[in-house]
Amino acid sequence: MATATKSIGKEVSNSSNGKVYSGGQALMECLIAEGVDTIFGYPGGAIMPVYDALYDYMDRIEHILVRHEQGASHAAEGYARSSGRVGVCMATSGPGATNLITGIADAIIDCTPMVAITGQVASALLGTDAFQETDVIGITAPVCKWNYQITSADEIPEIMAKAFYIARAGKPGPVLVDITKDAQVAFMTKKFEYKKVDWLPGYHPRIKPKMEQVEKAAELINSAKKPYILVGHGVLISEAMEEFKALVEKADIPVASTLLGLSALSIEHPNYMGWLGMHGMYAPNVMTDECDVLIAIGMRFDDRVTGDANRFAKQARIVHIEVDPAEIDKIKKAEAPVIGDAKEALQMLLPLIEKRDFTDWKQQFRDLEPAEKEAVNNRDLAGEGKIKMAEVVKMVSDKTNGEACVVVDVGQHQMVTARYYDFKKPHSYIASGGLGTMGFAIPAAFGAKMGAPDRDVIAFIGDGCFQMTIQELGTIAQSGKAVKMIILNNSFLGMVRQWQQLFFDRRYSFVDLQNPDFITIAKGFGIPGHTCEARENLSESIDQLLSSEGSYLLEVIVEKEENVFPMVPAGTSVSEIRLK
Repeated sequence: MATATKSIGKEVSNSSNGKVYSGGQALMECLIAEGVDTIFGYPGGAIMPVYDALYDYMDRIEHILVRHEQGASHAAEGYARSSGRVGVCMATSGPGATNLITGIADAIIDCTPMVAITGQVASALLGTDAFQETDVIGITAPVCKWNYQITSADEIPEIMAKAFYIARAGKPGPVLVDITKDAQVAFMTKKFEYKKVDWLPGYHPRIKPKMEQVEKAAELINSAKKPYILVGHGVLISEAMEEFKALVEKADIPVASTLLGLSALSIEHPNYMGWLGMHGMYAPNVMTDECDVLIAIGMRFDDRVTGDANRFAKQARIVHIEVDPAEIDKIKKAEAPVIGDAKEALQMLLPLIEKRDFTDWKQQFRDLEPAEKEAVNNRDLAGEGKIKMAEVVKMVSDKTNGEACVVVDVGQHQMVTARYYDFKKPHSYIASGGLGTMGFAIPAAFGAKMGAPDRDVIAFIGDGCFQMTIQELGTIAQSGKAVKMIILNNSFLGMVRQWQQLFFDRRYSFVDLQNPDFITIAKGFGIPGHTCEARENLSESIDQLLSSEGSYLLEVIVEKEENVFPMVPAGTSVSEIRLK
């Protein structure tokens, strides 16, 4: 960066004081300059010089030793999602690098800012099939915003500055930097100089929308008779919650959220109607086919939201506020696209929006709620037979006043948690949305706790998911952090079983689980816990979980063949949502 004539950043650190840094030391200085305080990683041969340098920086950077590199990438995701900062993970070459890929792929589709650092064999050995050599650049190219292989120590400051900028700029996502072993060991020939990047040639994500686009959106919204907002993860990413709330209240528009948009608006807000999608709520799904103007903010019309996209809101004129121009018209044609950051767009849009009153229109949503309550809620919360997943989630929600940071894994429990936890604070629902990664919750919950240490972090996990990253209990135990985990155990791969029941004539093909003694395993790692099987013990069990000083595991034995409704069958319109 020292040779640049046009400023592509601002100098934030020049701490060389005549000292010559090795590549590993230069990397540490770069991380400190970016404000990194936590790295999730696992050492190995090709990254060892970096770990040797890290030894002298332990007072400034906390390194978390995971038990598997996939855990490092998911923990970095959880950290980023709860803190709003860039998550950092690190691994060695070969299998260490490839084990990061699931988390990297998860981060790209859920727009999570992450910098993954991998070691690589010495540059002289590249392409020779050396021990633990893998073409991590080629492998990760489809699931990264950008990746780069460093072969000289002198490259490290410039490349790391670019990496952090690209990870968080525009539509956030993961970046991978692969560093050869000789570059880690060699000393820089240039004076160390680190400049944070705030501009890059050839990469210009549009943050501030064009005024004519905003004016067109305002015109469409102001003319609407039945406007409807779908709020997505982008509002949370851009920290636009206050601007979004102001728009909702000024225009009095009913709101539904996507799964990852949960907690962008408090569940207590009178305009909030629930969440939309395959297992979303009845009224938001049905009323999608009734609105005349659909305002999509920070969402991408994912197939789990739209069902059959050709029939999704086909009567509506669409306003689409989105930072990534590639998402515009990809699934649904927008009459009024607004390309830019959600916060910037809403700040520009607000003064142009007329104050309205849509009491009657909002009531049409509310009129559909009794049918859903009778068919779904009353059944789920009836308190009969075996404990239901909904009972557990609702009780935890009530006891935490809807203010905890909730991390979920993938499956039935994920949908039940979205439905029955009353999210009142932003950044409260952390899930693997687009990739649907089983095994996400244990490491992501730990990462979320590291990113938001002052918040209660509660993970709801299925028994199948729990076993995919169960080794990360060791990471949690060694850290001493308080992560509260609840296994909703039905001894099935529940969501797959539900589909096999409904659409494959109950042909339960390989979904039965013979589970281990989870509590004994947790205690073996040093984490206390217990199992609850009786409804009369549930409240006391949850109190014990929540009041524990450190991490705790509560296993709840739930109804074995419970199905999650409402449900939009695959390939149908959202208005064809089933209540049973």
